[in-house]
Amino acid sequence: MSIFIRKVQAGDGPALAYIQTESWKAAFQNILDKETLDRCTDIDRTTSMYEKLLEEKKGNGYILTLDGQPHCIAWWDTARDPDLYGKAELICIHSLPQNWRKGCGRLMMDRVLADIKDSGFLEVVLWVFVDNIRARMFYEANGFCATEHLKQGLGAQEICYSKSLQL
Repeated sequence: MSIFIRKVQAGDGPALAYIQTESWKAAFQNILDKETLDRCTDIDRTTSMYEKLLEEKKGNGYILTLDGQPHCIAWWDTARDPDLYGKAELICIHSLPQNWRKGCGRLMMDRVLADIKDSGFLEVVLWVFVDNIRARMFYEANGFCATEHLKQGLGAQEICYSKSLQL
């Protein structure tokens, strides 16, 4: 099994969108209502979003290939919520479902956290659906802790997780 992680580049929009939408379909089918999930997994809409992010050089995206094929993506930036000012935010980390639990997500997480720390951030946060137990277990296994911050997102409740990057 050959694994390679690199920063995203122009032309990656379709691969990023495919991985995200396929991951969402599998992970959120019992969390989001069908209409919301269908809207959020529209491949053309998601491709356009990623192409715009790439064009504007917004945030920090990564793609992991498994045996030469795109498999896992991640994106981080400064935290979007004003009350989380000064922190980094892991906006997404998604893998194609047929290869879940094979270690690719952990490798991607290690790379992203190292880059966030190298960028000078002392803390990273992320938002996850409360009912996404599989993802919450993954984040907790990677040292993230649930906070008291909750919000509504796409008709479901989200919880903020945090991880210190200090020694």
